[in-house]
Amino acid sequence: MPSPLSPATIALVKATVPALEVHGLAITRRMYERLFQDPAMRDLFNQSHHGETGSQPKALANAVLAYARHIDDLGALAGAVERIAQKHVTLAILPAHYTSVAEALLGAIRDVLGAAATPEICAAWGEAYWFLAGILIDREAAIYHDHAVRPGGWTGWRDLRIESVTAESETIRSFVLVPVDGGPVLRHEPGQSLGLRLDLPGEGVLTRNYSISCAPNDRAYRITVKREAAPGRPAGLVSSWLHDTARPGTVLKAAAPAGDFALDRASTAPVVLVSGGVGLTPMMSMLETIHAETPARPTWYVHGALNGRVHAMAGHARRLAAECPAIRLHTLYEAPEAADRLGTDYDSVGRITPEWLAAHTPAAEATYYLCGPKPFLASLVHGLARLGVQAERIRYEFFGPADELVEEARQAA
Repeated sequence: MPSPLSPATIALVKATVPALEVHGLAITRRMYERLFQDPAMRDLFNQSHHGETGSQPKALANAVLAYARHIDDLGALAGAVERIAQKHVTLAILPAHYTSVAEALLGAIRDVLGAAATPEICAAWGEAYWFLAGILIDREAAIYHDHAVRPGGWTGWRDLRIESVTAESETIRSFVLVPVDGGPVLRHEPGQSLGLRLDLPGEGVLTRNYSISCAPNDRAYRITVKREAAPGRPAGLVSSWLHDTARPGTVLKAAAPAGDFALDRASTAPVVLVSGGVGLTPMMSMLETIHAETPARPTWYVHGALNGRVHAMAGHARRLAAECPAIRLHTLYEAPEAADRLGTDYDSVGRITPEWLAAHTPAAEATYYLCGPKPFLASLVHGLARLGVQAERIRYEFFGPADELVEEARQAA
């Protein structure tokens, strides 16, 4: 555990809160500009989060501001610290990487704040940065050790071979991955993700995280990937490569599963699994696990999709529910097509809302697991809380920098 921060450092860092409120985003943007001058550091980051939307710099600016505000009460940030550590593990982040980030961050503070970044301010932020870095390094070391000693575990990057590819919908495919070395895999917690590192011709090294969509087992992982695209923007590099080029026999490098979003497998209390679009991937891992381990647990699986053409793994979910009476399925289509059959392919028309969940699921006692696009989650996280669901019973996974979602929900409250 790092040595406690000095009172003088705490006071100086808190004094920078007004400056961070105004200039925080400029600082984090400049930090990434500095950091990405090193190709090895650039390769650690998903560049789609640094483009037009700039979601990663925004999320980091919110995180830095939260750290400054709570530097005298870091217990309030424990959940965020755990989430960051788990994410770092899926990217095989090492202690040496923290030195590069420190140099980039402190340099960015000087660049943006100019004369206001006095030697005393920079020294205080240097001490504060390394205090937090020490906490993260220690936590990540503990996770890496756990991965190394558990059956099927590993550290660093391991070669996994694609065993099979399944088209789940027009836009989503599943890939079953098995170790090239023939050994077992580490049993993941339902909801966790797998970090992948790919060297694509003409694009360089790219890293991505994909939720594991199968129940824990000793033999294989399944990831379920949507081809990412948006009007006027190029398709996602990695998702397109997986859809167009990867095939059985293709070898991928993977870090061991990690993540703080995971099903509470010890509980038998009611659970509601809520997903939108490809957000069903961690939910399917949870659903399979409940089916296999606690089939009597009251479970609601609520999924929203545009229509049947893009509704993935529908038949699989129905089979699991048919074999397990405690599982209740409800599917909402926003814009069903002529071929979609009400009562067979979907159950109602519309979008999932907090009010719908409160009316159709046991809001007074259930734990809600949520995953989907940012607007979907921001609405449900805030809405369920507004309707009286305690914060500890609202758990969610966001495909992107999660701190941005937290900030949006906070501002909406």
